[in-house]
Amino acid sequence: MLRISKLTDYATVILGLLAADPDRQQTAAEIAEHTQVAAPTVSKVLKQLQRSQLVTSSRGLHGGYRLARPAREISAAAILDALEGPVALTACSGEHSHCDIEGTCSVGGAWQRVNRAIRQSLQEVTLADLAGLDAGSTHFAVFDVKLRNGLHEAR
Repeated sequence: MLRISKLTDYATVILGLLAADPDRQQTAAEIAEHTQVAAPTVSKVLKQLQRSQLVTSSRGLHGGYRLARPAREISAAAILDALEGPVALTACSGEHSHCDIEGTCSVGGAWQRVNRAIRQSLQEVTLADLAGLDAGSTHFAVFDVKLRNGLHEAR
């Protein structure tokens, strides 16, 4: 099963909180309190998000964290990359991956195509969409219904 890690899930929750009030700096303790994510986990996630330049931090009395850029400019792919690295469904579908049977494999090309489609979808979904901040994010609900109905209407 394809599944994001708990840390990535927490990162999305943390980023969603920051996106809801982008002009306000929030401390790790405030973020932990509002999200109900353990403080050590919040600190760990914020460090990874800062390293990936998704959040900025400042020290001092009025220090804290905030988004490094608007929520509409942060993709789900960027969040996933920050916490888990680039999506690679198979050994041969990553950017710099190599598989021992690549020369004789007949399915690698198809998996690479699937990987690119997933990557493109992740790049199209923004933090604003994930956090429910964009009115346009309701189109995901319509797409979900189409997926459940076998994509007959989505084509």
